[in-house]
Amino acid sequence: MERKEKITEKMTIGEVIRKYPKTVFVFIDYGLHCVGCPMAQIEQGETIEEAAKLHRINLKKFLQDLNKVAKK
Repeated sequence: MERKEKITEKMTIGEVIRKYPKTVFVFIDYGLHCVGCPMAQIEQGETIEEAAKLHRINLKKFLQDLNKVAKK
């Protein structure tokens, strides 16, 4: 059985979406429409931590929700 890497605050949005495509729905639920965001898709430099800070999202809860979906 493949063991999945845990999503951390230092991972980029682009990296998370590439590795765990279903997490895109979590981003959308949190109001982060990062699928089309230049920072996430072109530069791929914005981290989960930076996005949470910028959008005033509870980082701990956000990571829990992302990892919950990534495990499925």
